[in-house]
Amino acid sequence: MDRYLTLGELISMCEIFGITFKNRIFIASGVFGFGLKYKKVTNNVGAIFTKGITLKPRMGNPPPRIFETPCGLINWVGLENPGVDKFCKEVLPELQNLRCKIFVNVAGFSLGEYEQIVEKIGSCVDGFELNISCPNVEKGSAAFGQDPRIAASVVSRVRKKTSLPLIVKLTPNFCDPLLIARACVDAGADGISLINTLYAMAFDINKRKPLITGGLSGPAIKPFALYCVNRVKDCGVPIIGMGGIVSGKDAYEFLLAGASAVAIGSAVLRDPYAPLQILRELKKLKVRIRDS
Repeated sequence: MDRYLTLGELISMCEIFGITFKNRIFIASGVFGFGLKYKKVTNNVGAIFTKGITLKPRMGNPPPRIFETPCGLINWVGLENPGVDKFCKEVLPELQNLRCKIFVNVAGFSLGEYEQIVEKIGSCVDGFELNISCPNVEKGSAAFGQDPRIAASVVSRVRKKTSLPLIVKLTPNFCDPLLIARACVDAGADGISLINTLYAMAFDINKRKPLITGGLSGPAIKPFALYCVNRVKDCGVPIIGMGGIVSGKDAYEFLLAGASAVAIGSAVLRDPYAPLQILRELKKLKVRIRDS
């Protein structure tokens, strides 16, 4: 016999990576800083992925950094952050007062940098998200995440530095995410998050030259993001799905595609309280299940 449950009954509490989360709505890296400004939001979601932390401080790229497109936006922020030492000294103590799980997004430009950042942060957080979409300076500016062997090397080396959950954030650009995901899981990854932004460009037609080259996010990429999540769903580890989620229905589609949880990204740039609205909408949805 079929019966209906609200999604609130299904998502109110969950265990992923051996950690209990209050719900399956997370905040993606790079859109919400460290979650300290809008604590009403961060304290009511399951987790936040911090902005990317690099070994040394970064000022980021010059403007324009963000360009709005139909159903999305292109960003070229450039990993602006205080660097791991200042992060540990000034930011981390404040993060520990938040009432959600904290995953630090780690962005390295060499294999050794990933190890050093994770080692410096230690066990003061709930886990790490390895951003393998950064340029690999040691390998001629190829992205770590486009080569299964290099991606596996990042994971295996970081795995030796921490026992905390390791989630690997995959690029969807010019590669099969399934091949990269399998390589990362075999190397010791506890989870996969995807998708990161798609390569994109916009032109200044008056000057007849590129205005911005960066990463496309927003609703425009959701169908592709759903495909990618569904493609990697059988890798044997939890999947954090993201890419164009702006409503409870969007979030539910990612759960149907195989995600264990979802991360809200560019939607919060328009409305910082979007994760709470998405959570409310998700809880009101009703889904049919079959009694055993």
